[in-house]
Amino acid sequence: MKKKSILFLMVVAAVAALGYLFLFGKLFPYSPVVVGFERQETERAVVYVERGALFDRFGEIDAHIRRVEEFHTLSFRKKPRIFFFGDRTTYARRSPSQARFCTFYNGDIVVSPWAQKEASDGLISMEIYLRHELSHALIYRNAGILYAFRYPKWLLDGIAVYSAGQMGTSWYPSKEQVYGYIRNGDFMPPEFYGTGREEPVRIVARPRTPFIYSEFACIVDFLVTKYGRDKFLAYMKELLDGGNHDKVFARVFGTGFKEAIGDFRESVMRQTEGRT
Repeated sequence: MKKKSILFLMVVAAVAALGYLFLFGKLFPYSPVVVGFERQETERAVVYVERGALFDRFGEIDAHIRRVEEFHTLSFRKKPRIFFFGDRTTYARRSPSQARFCTFYNGDIVVSPWAQKEASDGLISMEIYLRHELSHALIYRNAGILYAFRYPKWLLDGIAVYSAGQMGTSWYPSKEQVYGYIRNGDFMPPEFYGTGREEPVRIVARPRTPFIYSEFACIVDFLVTKYGRDKFLAYMKELLDGGNHDKVFARVFGTGFKEAIGDFRESVMRQTEGRT
């Protein structure tokens, strides 16, 4: 009887701990119950705003989603949830990432208080950053959590930056600037990104991460320009089902991934500064 009581208490404690993580901890973005936020539902999204948040432009959300769906030629199977935090402490407690914006594998998006302040001060564009995150959310929602986790990380960010028109804004270098950095020796091999091989790669460009993101957007631009938008979209969509990246790439584009990256780098080196 005593063992049963102990087991029961352990189960209750585990359930309570899990409940706390969903409501107030790092599993918050996956919780079906939202506490501490005001809910606003638009035609295409469900938006949650915490007290102190600076966002009130709900009418623009649907337009951003429409543009993202049109670019990807995909639709959200369920309305994305977007959380605007107003307090740094609750953001630190509830968001597994401390980035300005973060999209989780279930397609939910969280926006930090400092991102809203930076947008209010004109340092970043809330529209561009939201379209970037909505690109991730759309791919995740169409892939499902398992395949979303396996989707090539470089391609996710390349598509997001390219589709949002993010190159040349805030801290992100323009296409011409990226080409200049590559000609000077900076280059992040896409297959290294998100692995243990990423950090040792020497990148002079600063900030480092925006350069890498813009580099990947340039690779996306190269593929679209050389092979056509339809083939690129076919490649993007085939990977939603968890297909082997290199095999899908070769089948769609008729060449190997490494060969295509080599062609991209050669095309950059052939061009003179300021020309595309």
